[in-house]
Amino acid sequence: MKTLLVPICLSLISFAGPGNAADTTVQLAGLELSTSSQVVTAPRWSALNPNKLKLKSDAVLVLDQNGEEVYSRHVSDPRPIASITKLMTAMVILDSDLDLQDRITITKDDRDLIQLTGSRLQSGAVLTRKQLLQLALMSSENRAASALARTWPEGKAAFVEAMNKKADSLGMQTSHFKDPAGLDPGNVASARDTARMVRAAMSYPLIRNATTTRSATVRPYKGRGELRFNNTNRLLRNNSWDIQLSKTGYINESGRCLVMQVGIDDQPLTIVLLDSFGKLTPFGDSNRIRKWIESSK
Repeated sequence: MKTLLVPICLSLISFAGPGNAADTTVQLAGLELSTSSQVVTAPRWSALNPNKLKLKSDAVLVLDQNGEEVYSRHVSDPRPIASITKLMTAMVILDSDLDLQDRITITKDDRDLIQLTGSRLQSGAVLTRKQLLQLALMSSENRAASALARTWPEGKAAFVEAMNKKADSLGMQTSHFKDPAGLDPGNVASARDTARMVRAAMSYPLIRNATTTRSATVRPYKGRGELRFNNTNRLLRNNSWDIQLSKTGYINESGRCLVMQVGIDDQPLTIVLLDSFGKLTPFGDSNRIRKWIESSK
């Protein structure tokens, strides 16, 4: 796709995160997952004692690079996934032939009328499709996700239909999407299906880069200063974490959610944490999982 020059009133997003070097396509095995609770299945993980892992997230799934379960709990029941939805939104956009350098104007139709969240992208803000995609993934910008769907050639309803078709193609049998930002609690998936989505998203370099970028700046308003957006995953501030992809999510109905593709003890792992109570709980659970795995050496 050709790179177009952007007028001075729009700046390209500048990256400050560790994900920029991660351009190698990651091959991940298909998933055949157990529905049982707190299971360590593969021989390579036999040294781990699941009873020693005390987590506060209700649904948990940890997979190795071969799709083997390292740990699982309540992985089959569909539940709201909030802004984890934006991974699906991004894949649908990137699967299309839409020009990522097209400029899109935020309108009043992009406001959140479900959860009534705010945004610094007011009506009249102009960014490229790529910038909107990056902000939706990195800082979970709801109006950015809404604008991406609204400007789909066949309209927002057709975009949501495309999201569900993509989910079907990935084998996400318990999933359903109703909006592109994850604001509708009808956006549901099981932990197992969410892991499928995360692992599919790993094949998109832009998704990996955007979701692991710590901060970015844009100039959406002509004649005004830049706006800085930060990543919603606080673990990216800790250089000891090897994170290749991440996404947070939260609405009241979903609880706190976090999904990541990470390297722990030189092992590529997929982590899905859904329905956590407390703003910091998913990050605490992630650290507990990491220490649990590293302690088995």
